[in-house]
Amino acid sequence: MLVGKKALFIVIFWVLPAFQTSKVILFFGDSLTAGYGLSTEEAFPALLEKELNKSDKKVKIVNAGLSGETSAGGLSRIDWILRQPLDIFVLELGANDGLRGLPIDQTKKNLQSIIDKVRAKNPTCKIVLAGMMVPPNMGKEYTDEFKNIYPELARKNNATLIPFILDGVAGIEKLNQADGIHPTPEGHKIIARNLKQVFEKLI
Repeated sequence: MLVGKKALFIVIFWVLPAFQTSKVILFFGDSLTAGYGLSTEEAFPALLEKELNKSDKKVKIVNAGLSGETSAGGLSRIDWILRQPLDIFVLELGANDGLRGLPIDQTKKNLQSIIDKVRAKNPTCKIVLAGMMVPPNMGKEYTDEFKNIYPELARKNNATLIPFILDGVAGIEKLNQADGIHPTPEGHKIIARNLKQVFEKLI
């Protein structure tokens, strides 16, 4: 019996350090994060996890994306999401607000409230804001104000800003599905490669 306990102790001793040193990155977003039309393994969070884990610093990426999610919807479910420990929180919300023409001040308020909840629950957690843009047919004033939401929140909260998460993918037909909005598997690969540079510095 003592041998069994000793063996169990040795297993725990060797497994726990590896687990504890892994950084947990949580992507909290909409259909872009969820990988609309694709398998979870094809979405950029899973691809990014594989890329980052090629180095000595191991990470675990949690995909908390939900198709159709608005900033208000995200605010309503954030408390449940924050039950798990995390080291880096990535906020990728607002695109659906913009596509629906929702008030800019309300979107900004919701995103700030989400950040406040994350900081209250995890004071040392690093915050990353994934910037978004809306189509020009929403009008220049609206599109400009919407684009400014993310850098303003990043400055206010000392957060890392990804200026435009769809950089190099948006507007390129072969990299997007038939709806012209959601990236193809190849598009997600480009997003993951772009994000790798950001997160290598953060971890």
